[in-house]
Amino acid sequence: MGLYKNLFKQTAIYGLATVLPRMLSFLLVRLYTGILPTTDYGEVSILLSWMVFFNVILSYGMETGFFRFYNSETDKQNVIATSTISIFWSTIFFLFGALIFRNSLASFANVDVQYITYSIWILALDALVIIPFSKLRANQRPIMYAVIKIGNVIVNLILNIFFLVFLPQLAADNPHSFFDNLYVEHSEIGYIFIANLLASLLTLVVLSPNYFSLNRKFDKELWKKMMKYGLPILVAGIAFAVNEHFDKILLGYLLPENIAKSEVGAYSACYKLGLFMVLFATAFRLGIEPFFFSHSSSENAPQTYAVITKYFVILGSLILLGVIVFADVLKYLLLDNKSYWEAMKVVPLIILANFCLGIYNNLSVWYKLTDKTHIGAYISIVGAILTLVLNYLLIPKYSYYGSAIATIAAYGSMMIISYVLGNKYYPIPYDMEKIGGYLGLSILFSVIYFYGFRENYFVGIPLLLAFMYFVYHNEKATILGILKRKK
Repeated sequence: MGLYKNLFKQTAIYGLATVLPRMLSFLLVRLYTGILPTTDYGEVSILLSWMVFFNVILSYGMETGFFRFYNSETDKQNVIATSTISIFWSTIFFLFGALIFRNSLASFANVDVQYITYSIWILALDALVIIPFSKLRANQRPIMYAVIKIGNVIVNLILNIFFLVFLPQLAADNPHSFFDNLYVEHSEIGYIFIANLLASLLTLVVLSPNYFSLNRKFDKELWKKMMKYGLPILVAGIAFAVNEHFDKILLGYLLPENIAKSEVGAYSACYKLGLFMVLFATAFRLGIEPFFFSHSSSENAPQTYAVITKYFVILGSLILLGVIVFADVLKYLLLDNKSYWEAMKVVPLIILANFCLGIYNNLSVWYKLTDKTHIGAYISIVGAILTLVLNYLLIPKYSYYGSAIATIAAYGSMMIISYVLGNKYYPIPYDMEKIGGYLGLSILFSVIYFYGFRENYFVGIPLLLAFMYFVYHNEKATILGILKRKK
């Protein structure tokens, strides 16, 4: 049990590093939707969606490759130096190239060139801290990782509040002052990106000692092996970015121009209610990924992975049902502007889609441990193709509801394909009867409540309690064992 205790301790800390920043980001969403009309928030969402693509490209699978070779190579400092130098020079080349062509990029994205300039610098700064953050995780320093991640978001939040809330008032109360010169009217979108840029710069400054402590040179042969391992991860990452964010971009292109950005804004805001499932799945993945690699040689590794996945599904099913039952309460916390509420009908689909993605990430252990990352890329490509095709077919008729359907179809398909192929290449004895039971019952209860008795908590809460009892009845021995150990 010491193995599981250590795993869940680290997962809890990584969860804190994920949950707190995302909860603070929750405040940013409320701030933006309270100040910006749906059209402006839609423009911000489209820009951020494009940035996700470039984040993936700038990391080009090196983060996962770092973990793989950090655990397998005897000279760990060589792995650190090679991956750090690789990311550094690729980022520098991107920075100068993108700045040279920023006018063309702005024209293509149909946004102001100053927003593109800010985005380029943010992307470069974020890329430069990829390996330093990975090093913290590999060295099992989750507290330091958490402090820096949380600090980044706190700085970003404080700067956003200053620029969007206090600066306009300070400028109005103090004409011809420093604040008046700093403030530019109707520049809310620009201030959002400036705040992000300054927070990213501060994070790089904090982690910059990693660049000055390198004591190895660039190892070309090791780099080739890391690239061979990591490039399929890049393809998978691009495919993931398509699945997760391209719907906002396509909504902007496929809907009539007069409503496109407004629809994107409403959809993106309600999409954020899936944050609770994303928080859980991301925290779990951050804690579990180093664990999977470090215990892959253990004799009972497959059994361990099976148990972990079952409890992931149990907790995820509970979160799925709980968030859907209280979705109309949570919207008051996140979306103060009622003009955004029109897209609430997509919330159950988005939460379930993110749950399927979380399960897929757990199932994907087989291709990472067997060095068949190219198969993971193929699976992600299948999901991306489904996303693109279904969005293209459904958006003109169903708008963002079509995008939500496409998202769940993509992630659900990826989950099933990974399970089937995993049984062939790296069999893991999953308890599919229980996993299927928990997942199926939570989905059934969610559909009954949201589409039949929405906002009727005399139905929703008993359904939630009934599901909790079902879990307790089936996992009674394990739950009582945990409680006894705590006593």
